[in-house]
Amino acid sequence: MSRPTRCLLVYPEFQSASFWNYREACRIKGARYPAAPLGLITVAALLPSDWELKLVDRNVEELDESLFDWADLVMLGGMIPQQPDHLNLIAKARARGKRVVSGGPDATNSRHLYDAADHLVLGEAEVTLPRFLTDYARGEAQHVYHSKEQADLTRSPVPRWDLVNIERYAYLGLQWSRGCPFNCEFCDIIELFGRVPRHKTTAQVLAELDNLHRRGHRGAVDVVDDNFIGNQAEVAALLPAVRRWQEEHSWPFELATEVSLNVADRPRLLQLMQEAGFCAVFVGIETPEEEALVRSQKKQNTRRDVAASVHKLYAHGMLVMAGYIVGFDGERPGLADRVIQLIEATAIPVNMVGLLFALPTTQLTRRLAREGRLPADFDVVTRETGGDQCSGGLNFETARPKSEVLRDYIRILKAIYRPDAYFDRVLRMALALDSGKRKLSLGGRGQLKELTIFLRMVWGVGLRRSWGWRWWRLLAQVLARNPASIRYALWMATLYVHFAEFSVNLVDGLERRALQEESRERAAVKQDRAIASQL
Repeated sequence: MSRPTRCLLVYPEFQSASFWNYREACRIKGARYPAAPLGLITVAALLPSDWELKLVDRNVEELDESLFDWADLVMLGGMIPQQPDHLNLIAKARARGKRVVSGGPDATNSRHLYDAADHLVLGEAEVTLPRFLTDYARGEAQHVYHSKEQADLTRSPVPRWDLVNIERYAYLGLQWSRGCPFNCEFCDIIELFGRVPRHKTTAQVLAELDNLHRRGHRGAVDVVDDNFIGNQAEVAALLPAVRRWQEEHSWPFELATEVSLNVADRPRLLQLMQEAGFCAVFVGIETPEEEALVRSQKKQNTRRDVAASVHKLYAHGMLVMAGYIVGFDGERPGLADRVIQLIEATAIPVNMVGLLFALPTTQLTRRLAREGRLPADFDVVTRETGGDQCSGGLNFETARPKSEVLRDYIRILKAIYRPDAYFDRVLRMALALDSGKRKLSLGGRGQLKELTIFLRMVWGVGLRRSWGWRWWRLLAQVLARNPASIRYALWMATLYVHFAEFSVNLVDGLERRALQEESRERAAVKQDRAIASQL
């Protein structure tokens, strides 16, 4: 071509009815969406430097379809909840005669669903994208590029944050490592990235922090690793450097990440995380059922007092969010009560309780297929469920009657997202948090933004909600008893704007689904009896 290649990168829309899609809470914080498309802007950094790039995140802005006409190449990538929009975008771009490149975790796991794209660049982009680019430059690009080779993260570039408006997001992201040492049957991370964690150098991490700082970001940075402590020796070496960087830059960031619960057994590691500015973690608790944990190969959560482990994180200043799964083989009657009791014992406000979803390529999926429990279209996402784990799980034949699983799930949701139960957990968490060592310094502009957010909370939460009086009571109690944790308490309370409505709508849909399953199960029993009577 006589001019540089024009590449349009489009990030498909996530299902709006999702546990994690708390748009209204983001608006109170002055943002449009929780997180920026870190994967796609990393892909952008791998593209030739002379290409002209435009990026559209469908979660924060409409796509002007005339951009298809501008582009020589359209690049898309996404996860399971983005599948319907991803496929729709492929069709729209192809209808305009555009060459489409698709990738990302869902296309990698369910390649057959994305064959309409001209080119599939699968696996880790640092490995497969350069191969595509070489062939594309020669006019010899193939349909599929896939490799099980693992990327050398020490060669991964700084993401192209210049392509997005960072003010639209509640927090920004950074990836340090890929892979997890555990062997959970239901998890696709070990299938995509392996069980030997790989990581960037300390210099790369500090360069990414420098980049976010230069762009004016202050506040929340999420280290998006699936298990930040997968390599404990390396993370222990990284954290002091992050702490020194924070000190040298007057503590502009508060950090969050995802860890396995065994971090509670490493007080020195928790201390290093706290000293580096980590204030929040997500942990996968999954279930209180020991047998279910053993069967699903999540043995790291067995033989431990989960609530005591969580409170150790609070004692190191870590706000905790948790994940639970309903639908495992090995669950016993009364599961709902035991999950509710554990959630209350941990005092974790935000619990992502979802239905087990058989993800493509996992050990779980392979086992279910062998047992004849997996339908052929298990990985097809409908617009009704959107691939959300809360509404779209149980895409297989469950060990217990499916209606029983759904009834347990409904009971849990109704209990934990009652306003009195939710705000009580926020208060107990806030009082347990050791936030006195927090050194976050947002500067004058950041403090003004914080004041604006607080005023939005007063109006949007404290004054406009029927349960708003609970927000005022929480504010008074935390200020009186542990004022250092007030920011975290108020953000957890603000998230209830989303969970209050989402949980009600979710339960309504689940009630209908449970009734359908009960009707189907009764019909199956009737049919079995009719067959037996004829024998």
